[in-house]
This record gives sequence, C-alpha cells and structure tokens, in this order.
Amino acid sequence: MRGLAYALAFLALWCGRAAVAEPASCRAVRFADIGWTDITSTTAIASRILQGLGYAPTTQILSVPVTYVSLKNKNIDVFLGNWMPTMLADRAPYIADGSVQVVRANLEGAKYTLAVPQATYDAGLHAFSDIARFRDQLRGKIYGIEPGNDGNRVVHGLIGANKFGLGSFDIVESSEQGMLAQLDRSIRQHQMIVFLGWEPHFMNVKYKIRYLDDPTNSFGEGNGAATVFTNVRAGYLEQCPNVGMLLKNLVFSLRIEDGVMDDILGHGMEAPRAAEKWLRANTATWSGWLDGVTDADGRPAVQAMKASLGLSGSSVMTTGSFAFLAGGWITDHKLPLGAWLAHGVSFATSHGQGFFDFVSFVLSGVIAGLTAALLLLPAPVMIVLFAGGAYALHRSVGLAVFVLGGLLLVVNLGYWQSAIETLSLVFSATIFCVVIGVPLGIAAAHRPVLYQILRPILDLMQTIPTFVYLIPTLVLFGLGAVPGLISTVIFSIPAPIRLTHLGITSVPLQLREAGEAFGATPTQLLFKVELPYALPTIMAGITQCIMLSLSMVVIAALVGADGLGKPVVRALNSVNVSMGFEAGTAIVVLAIILDRVCKRPERR
Repeated sequence: MRGLAYALAFLALWCGRAAVAEPASCRAVRFADIGWTDITSTTAIASRILQGLGYAPTTQILSVPVTYVSLKNKNIDVFLGNWMPTMLADRAPYIADGSVQVVRANLEGAKYTLAVPQATYDAGLHAFSDIARFRDQLRGKIYGIEPGNDGNRVVHGLIGANKFGLGSFDIVESSEQGMLAQLDRSIRQHQMIVFLGWEPHFMNVKYKIRYLDDPTNSFGEGNGAATVFTNVRAGYLEQCPNVGMLLKNLVFSLRIEDGVMDDILGHGMEAPRAAEKWLRANTATWSGWLDGVTDADGRPAVQAMKASLGLSGSSVMTTGSFAFLAGGWITDHKLPLGAWLAHGVSFATSHGQGFFDFVSFVLSGVIAGLTAALLLLPAPVMIVLFAGGAYALHRSVGLAVFVLGGLLLVVNLGYWQSAIETLSLVFSATIFCVVIGVPLGIAAAHRPVLYQILRPILDLMQTIPTFVYLIPTLVLFGLGAVPGLISTVIFSIPAPIRLTHLGITSVPLQLREAGEAFGATPTQLLFKVELPYALPTIMAGITQCIMLSLSMVVIAALVGADGLGKPVVRALNSVNVSMGFEAGTAIVVLAIILDRVCKRPERR
C-alpha cells in the first residue's frame, strides 16, 4: 500500500508539472523594439530575466506599424512599448480582429507631447497656441522622431488642419537620436526649438525641458498623459503560460526606466549590460515579478535567476551567466575607441562650433538656392527643358521621349517637389565630389606614395556602414540636408578619385613620351595628353558618383534631408505599400534618367 501511495503521489506531481509544461517553441521569445530608449530598456530587462530562466529571447528593431503587422502574422511574440493613447490608431484594428492581445499596463504616469527647453519656455512659449508667435525664431520647424511615428502623425494633423496657426510649419522627421542631437545643438547655440518629448527618458534628466500646455489634448487626455501596455500575439498567453505569467507580473516605474536609460545614454553602456546591472542591484523588485513563474525546466524561478546573475552560492550556471562571466573581463576592459571618437566630436563642437555653423550655413544655402532655382519655373516647362537637354546631348529622340514621359509620371504621382529636392542634393554632392575628387585622383596618379596613403582611406569610406558617419555629421551640423550632403559626399567621392587615378595611370607610355619629345610641359602634358585620353574613364567615375549619390537619398532622409527618401522611409515605417511603391518608382525613374543622360555620348 505504501508503494502504491508513493506511486500515486509521484503521478500527481508529474501530472502537475505536465499541466504547466510549455511546448519547445516557447523557449524562443521574440520581442519587438521600436527604437525608443525606454522600450529598449524594458525589453532588455525582460530579455535578461528570460535568459536567466533558460529561454532564448531575441529582439527585432521595428517601427510601430510594422510591429503590429508582425504580431498579427505571428512573427513577433511580445511588445512592451504600446504607448496609449497616441498608438490607439495603430493598435485598434488588431484588437478588433483579435490578432493582438493586451496583457496589462506595464507603466503608469508616462507623458508624451510637445516640449521646449527651459530657455524657450522662459521666452514665453508655454503652450501650443504660442508656437506660431515664435515662427521666425523656430525657423518654421517642429522636430519629430522617425517617419510614420504616432507622435509625428499628431503633429502632421495639427499642421494639416492649421490648428493653433501651425499650417506654415514643417515637421523634421529623423529618429529619436537625431531629434536629441538637434535638441543638444539648439541648447548649446541658445536657439529656440519645439520637439517631441516624453517621460520616462534621459532627456528629462540631462536637459531642463518643459512640456507645453495643450487645451485640446491633441496627444490625449491630461495634456499628453500616457500609459504603456504590454501586447502579445493572439493565443500566446495560452500557448506559453509560464512566459505569460511573467508578462502579467511585469510592471515598471519611471525610476526604474530612468535608471537604466541613464546607464545607456549617459554612460554609453549597452542595453543588455545596463539591464544586468539593474537586475543585480534590485533583487527585491524583480523577485516579485517571478511569483508563479518557473524556469524553462520547471524549477523555482527566483533561485534560477539568482544563479544566473551570480547572486547565490549555487554552482549551477545558465548559458547567459556563463557568457557574462566568461566575457565580462574582456568587455569590461575594451579599447575605448568609441569614447575617443565621442571625445573628439565633443571637442570639435566645443571649440569649432563657429566653423561648423559657417559650413552648415553655406552648404544649406547652396542646396536651398539650387532647389529654389529648379522650382522657379513651372513643372511642365522644366520637363521640356530637361527633355531638350537630353536630346541635345545624345541626339536621341527615344531618350528625350523617355525623359519627358518619366518626369510627367513623377508629376502625376505628386512627387515633383520631392524629386527636385533629391536632384538638388545629388547635383550638389556631385559638384563637390568632382571638384575634390578629380584633382585628388590626378595628384595620386602622379604621386604613387599619395595613392598608397589614400587607398586604405578610400576603402574605409566605401565599406564602413553609412550610418556610422551619419552620427558625427548629425552632431556637428544638426538635422537637415547638410549632414545628408556630407555623408553622401563621403560615400560617393571614392568613385571619381579611383577612376581618375585609373584613367591617368592608363595613359600609354608612348603618348607621354611623344608629348615630352615635342617639348610639352607637365601642365601641357596633363591637359593635352593625359586628360583627353582618360576622359571616358573619368566620366565613368562621375556617372558612378551620381548614381551613388542617388542611392543615398533614403539614408539622408533619416537625418532630416528632404526629397524622395522621406516618403520611402515613412512608407516603410507605416507599412504603406502604395506610398512606398510610388515613391520608389519616382526614384527609379530619376535613376534611369540620370544614368542615360550622364553617359558619354557614343561616337557615330
């Protein structure tokens, strides 16, 4: 009988374990992060807890609309950043069709609305209704974050309806970090600025800012008061009840998020390490989140998490804790390459701001002037002139007809002004690349040592991700077309340098000797022999430069540059297929026209 009792007890225990057992697919937990530092912080904390419990969390950087599409398509499991009420329009269709579930509010007392620095507030800009009075000082701009964002849409609505007299304003769309860089720059230069602000965020600690009064509650009741919710894909809580229990318990505070964000933004710490640091120092807080939760193998969660963090005497180590301890010394003693660059940029902004402001003023003036000149005549007249120019260069009726039809299509799609803004950026970048690149290529061809010095630099310029040098140019020159132009030049200038060098060094020795035999000076030899022979190769380099510049239009839009890149980014972030296709078609038309027109005419 005693044996039977033991057997029944074991069976009951086994059945209890089986009742809460999760399928193997629950080990992989897929988070969405919309790129805001507060959501990055909470996602990193939740991911580190799950990692300590034996799960394998991953995080995808997505826009808000793409996040909800991914939840519906079951490509994402959890989203911790549902800011309400501003994301109501994004969330509502998926709640209605049952593809997304709301777990709980994970943060109360948040705020999301327009804000200004303290100095701007002291100057009299206290409310939305005051913004129009300071239009000149604000340069007619309101700074938002990524295109397609819910807050940007609210501002677009205010501008479109001319609410509070904002009809003549533009919203500068870039990213959270781009907006913060512009805020920092404006404060340093004592300039007025209106921007999208929210709490919790490190900006509330680093800067003295004030949130504007909005009597109409454009950003929601309570003058932008917000609550952040946890969302999951439909059926996830039932499929993965253990992870679901953690999500039901998970609740943050302004203090928690501000502390983690301080480490990320204030001390340059990676989000996973900042989350690990907070978890080590706040055992009592996260222990409450693990009530009713086990690790992936059914053992008590608190003990497993403490062992993972190295906070218990247990010798049991999870993969996460082993990786942390094994790599901890190396990562704690890493070379401060990023810190050196950051100090360099900080030194430049502190001691050379006047120079950078002058460069920014000149370059923005060049781009604005060229754009204004191209928009001076009506679109049909400019299209006829472009088509006539194409025919004059190539004597091709087919090319002229294609230019005419292609540009008329761009007008029909409603992207004529954006196309002109893109052409201005491309032409400006090409001019700078030719003026700098061709002489450098000639000099490098005549001085092999110079080319040996230039070659690794050119390799770096062509291979380093463009986002890397967008960051310092953004800090030095602020949001707008200027950092986009400089980044485009950096990316495109290797082509004319390399191909000019190739063309000059390819000149046959016999031609040079013939020129020297007739008494040509080095200058005459360059202009009468070398450049004419190398001209096709140099023109190929210039054509490549134009195409590379055009390929940067979408990247430039991320730092506030106008043009066809902006609707493409907005369409990507809002999952707007029609807008993306139409703007992409306009870019393709421009690319084909520029490629065909800029090619050297064939000899007949």
